[in-house]
Amino acid sequence: MSKIETLKQIALQAGEMVREGYHSRKEIRHKGVVDLVTQYDVETERFLLEALADAFPGYALVGEESYDGAYDLERAIYIDPIDGTTNFVHGIPHLAISLGLWEAGEPRLAVIYNPILDELFWAERGAGAWLGEERLRVSEDTVLQNALIATGFPYAKVHKGPEYRWVVEAFSTLLPKIQDFRRLGAAACDLAYLARGIFAGFYEIDLKPWDVAAGILLVQEAGGVVSNLEGHPYRFGDRGIVAGTPAIHSRLLEALPAYSVN
Repeated sequence: MSKIETLKQIALQAGEMVREGYHSRKEIRHKGVVDLVTQYDVETERFLLEALADAFPGYALVGEESYDGAYDLERAIYIDPIDGTTNFVHGIPHLAISLGLWEAGEPRLAVIYNPILDELFWAERGAGAWLGEERLRVSEDTVLQNALIATGFPYAKVHKGPEYRWVVEAFSTLLPKIQDFRRLGAAACDLAYLARGIFAGFYEIDLKPWDVAAGILLVQEAGGVVSNLEGHPYRFGDRGIVAGTPAIHSRLLEALPAYSVN
């Protein structure tokens, strides 16, 4: 079995656990003021770590609920057991298992699986981005005013610091210039839907590698562009990420405000 098929099968198996949890009573605790975690996040990640360790020896496994170390690794798989835990808790079906395999600072394989909607997105470097057997392409949107844009809000918003102020300024600046915003609450789903041609653009700040490691490859293989807020290639640890069709990505970069800590 190829590496991508193995990654897909592991995600599908993990999806059974997430699907069961979605319809079950949950034990909820807070990692932060508004950052939730359930027993299903922890149990699903434990399964993924064991399965991936067996299938991909030699790769560091960077899981949201268990990893505490550097992100810039030579060979790693970035794991989000449930991206969109708040949706998971509240019974909103926009959530995903996200697995991104990177080598030498570049994404090579990606799987994003929403077990509630049974959407299996996957990509392989040089082989395209796919939803099941359907090959994906970003939309043909070139006019920002016609573009549906996805975004999300950082947990640090509760402190009303520079992150909050930037989000409000970006929202205020862009809203009159676009068709509308959508805020699904899961960056992996946002990027998958961008690759599918539903959204024309996406931006967000303060994301972690497991939020975007798989989605970046999906967007790139579907013909989209991904960068940081300055327009340079996105690297883990950058303050923000901007993605879109080639034309909309460029226009988003022009429209978004600069980030300042003041």
